Amino acid sequence: MQKMNSRNKPPLIPLNGPLRHTVDIGLILIGSLITALAFNLFFLPNKIASGGVSGLSVLAQAWFGAEPAFTQWALNIPLFILGVLILGKQYGARSLLGSFVLPLFIFLTKDGPIPTTNPLLASIYGGIGVGLGLGLVFRGRGSTGGLTILAQIIQKLSGLSFSMSVVLLDGTVITLAAFVLGMEQALYALIGLFVTGRVINALEVGFSYTKVAYIISDKTEDISQAILNDLDRGLTKLNAQGGYTGDDRTVLMVVVGQNEITRLKAIVRSVDPGAFVIITEAHEVLGEGFKREA
Repeated sequence: MQKMNSRNKPPLIPLNGPLRHTVDIGLILIGSLITALAFNLFFLPNKIASGGVSGLSVLAQAWFGAEPAFTQWALNIPLFILGVLILGKQYGARSLLGSFVLPLFIFLTKDGPIPTTNPLLASIYGGIGVGLGLGLVFRGRGSTGGLTILAQIIQKLSGLSFSMSVVLLDGTVITLAAFVLGMEQALYALIGLFVTGRVINALEVGFSYTKVAYIISDKTEDISQAILNDLDRGLTKLNAQGGYTGDDRTVLMVVVGQNEITRLKAIVRSVDPGAFVIITEAHEVLGEGFKREA
C-alpha cells in the first residue's frame, strides 16, 4: 500500500454538513464577484463576447444598448425555471444563487475603471479572471446558470455530451459576435473563451507540481527500502509481466513532490544504475502527505 509522508501535517478538519454548506456559499459568492469584475473591467468595455449568457449580454448592449445585468437576469430566470422542470429541483437549488448574484455583482461593479483598451490584453486577462471566478464557483459545487443549464438540457434530451453541447452554444454566441461586432472581435472572444477554459481546468485538476515515478528494476526490494528510509516516501508495488520475456516482475510506483525528483533519481541510480524509470505528471494528488480534499 502507498504510505505517504505525513511529517508536520496537522490534522485536517473535514468539511461536511453546515460547515461544508457555508464554505460552498462563500466560494460561490467570491467566485461570482471575481467573474463580475473581470467581465466589467475587461470583456464588456472591449466588446468581447466570449460565449455564454455574459457574451449574449455584451451583444445586447452593443445592439440595443441594454444593461448587461438586466439581460443576464432576463435570460437566466427562464433558463433556471426550465432547468428545474427538466433537470429536477436539486439542480435548481444549486444554480439559483449563482444565477442571481452574478448579474447583481455585474450591476454593482459596472462603473469601475477600465485597465486596458487593448482587446488582446482584455481577452487574456478577462479570460483569466472569469476562469478563476467560475472555477471557484464550481469548487463550491455551484453554477452561474445561463447556457450551462441549457447545455445540460441538450445533453439530457439529445444524447450529446455536455462538452459538445457547451461548444455548440458558445460557438453560436461567437458566431453572432462576428455578425454584430465584426470578425476581429469574434477572434478575440475565442481567445478569451480558450483562456477561461484553461484556467477553470487548472483549478479543477490542479497544477502539475507533483510527479509519479514508475521504477522497473531487478533490485526493487533494495530500491524500495532506500526510498522508504532515505526519501521518507511511501510506495506501491505493482505486479507486472515483461512484454518480451513474459517474466513476472514488480514495478514500484512512487508519488513525490517536484523538489524530490532529483533525490529520487539519485537514490535509484545508487542502487541500480540500469533501472528503468518513468516520471509523469500528476495533476492532483489527494491523501495523507499531500493535499486532502475537504
